[in-house]
Formats: sequence, structure tokens, C-alpha cells
Amino acid sequence: MTGLDELWARLFSFENYGELLALVQNSIIAAAVLGIVGGLIGVFVMQRDMAFAVHGISELSFAGAAGALLIGANVVTGSLVGSLIAAVLIGLLGAKARDRNSIIGVLMPFGLGLGILFLALYPGRSGNKFGLLTGQIISVDLPQLNLLIGISLVVLVALLVMWRPLTFDSLDADVAAARGVPSRFIALSFMVLLGLTVAVSVQIIGSLLVLALLVTPAAAALRVSSSPLLVPLLSMLFGFVSAVGGILLALGGSLPISPYITTISFVIYLVCRVIGHRKRRSRTTATRPVLSQRR
Repeated sequence: MTGLDELWARLFSFENYGELLALVQNSIIAAAVLGIVGGLIGVFVMQRDMAFAVHGISELSFAGAAGALLIGANVVTGSLVGSLIAAVLIGLLGAKARDRNSIIGVLMPFGLGLGILFLALYPGRSGNKFGLLTGQIISVDLPQLNLLIGISLVVLVALLVMWRPLTFDSLDADVAAARGVPSRFIALSFMVLLGLTVAVSVQIIGSLLVLALLVTPAAAALRVSSSPLLVPLLSMLFGFVSAVGGILLALGGSLPISPYITTISFVIYLVCRVIGHRKRRSRTTATRPVLSQRR
């Protein structure tokens, strides 16, 4: 077998695929839920220009998960604690974009360094350490799945309840505040929801690449539509396809799940970018004759 054949076998090898599929049912359900929730909240992340915040929260989420792994506690609980601390700090101290970016820039290296310290002290298997950074395909047991679904439902219900004021505040915070929208409360509530989503996403895709579920699907949807209804639906669809498709492909290889999810998500974004570019060119071409006739 040549080197190229060996590489291909590591990427895609579907021997005993049915048996493997039965082993990761919980992970597939978790990925589907996270893809939908991540796609939905990602729309507001893009509207509020908070993609950098997602990365900042994920670093402290990683530190919390690594700390829990070190002391033998529940990893998801540790991830939640780290995410919520980061989300509340960013929400309270980063009201303005400049302040927010400064806080995130301070938290990111601190969280990453703390997480690496905890992992260096952890005496267990290296696979557990690596999984916190890049995700694990067989890592979701039934209690974790129930917790993940419960948290995701809380996030979905909260987003639906706050949908109108959150959308108003995301598009124009100053006008929203002048109209009586409690912008401070909305911003802090959204950060808490974002922290919860990041925490449960880290379990599947890892802390380093969580942007693939919380930013890329929404960015792709915004490339092909500006409809307030179609963009969230497309974003949830793209997140679902990326997460579930990534797991289904990862079953056939010996690599972590993250490269598959991120590649699918990136390809979707590229396709949407091409479609969006062609749509803009078509509109520009269509308006030129009209402008010429008016002249």
C-alpha cells in the first residue's frame, strides 16, 4: 500500500460501518441538536459582530472542562462553569465593541494557558486530553446527552422568547435603547445563552474549532439571503448538515471529528459565497438597462 493509499484509508474507510454507526447514536443525536442550536444562535452572533467572543468563551470552556477532567468531575459541568464565567465577564465588562475585544483578548490566552496546565497535570489517557481540543466521536453517554438536550432546549426557548427585542438590539442597539428595549439585560442574557451553547458544543467538536458550528453556518446563510426568516432556517440547516455529516464521515476514518465538520462547513460557506456573488452580479446586470432607459 502506497503512502497515498494509507492516507486515504485513514480518512475514509467504511469497514464495519454499520456496527460503528450503532455505537455513536448518542453522538449523532447530540450533533444534530447542536447543529440546529448553533446555527440559530449564530445568526445573532453575526448580527452583533461577536464571532471573536465565541472563541474567547470556548477557551475558558476548555479550561473548565480540563479542570473537571483533572479532579474527576463531570467534564460537561466544568465546561459550563468556564463558559458562563467568560460569558458573564464579557457581557458585564464589554458593553462597547472596543472594550469587549480587549476583554476577550485577555481571557483567551489565560483560558488556554490554564487549560493546558490542567491537561499537563492530568495523569489519564492522552485521548481524553486531545478530545477536549478537537472533539471526540464516541464521548456522549446517555446522561450527557440528556443534559445537552436539556440545555439546548433552554437556549432555543429563550431565543424564541427574546427574538424580537434581541433582533432589534442586534441591528441597532442605540435606537432599541431609545425605544425602551432593555439593551443591557438583553446583551447579558444573550451572552449567557451563547456561553451555554459553546459549552455543550465543545464536547462534540472541541474548543479550538467551535466556530465551525456557531459562526460559519450563519455566515454562509447571510451570503445567500437577507430574509429574517430564511437566514435562520438556512443557518440551522447548514449547521445540522455540517455536524451530522461530519460524524458520519468521521466514522470511516481514524482522525478526530473536527476536520470533517469544519471541512463540510467551509465547503458550504464557499458554495454560498459563489451563489451570493452570482446573485449580486445578476441584480447589477438587470438594473443597468433600467438605469440607461431613465437617462
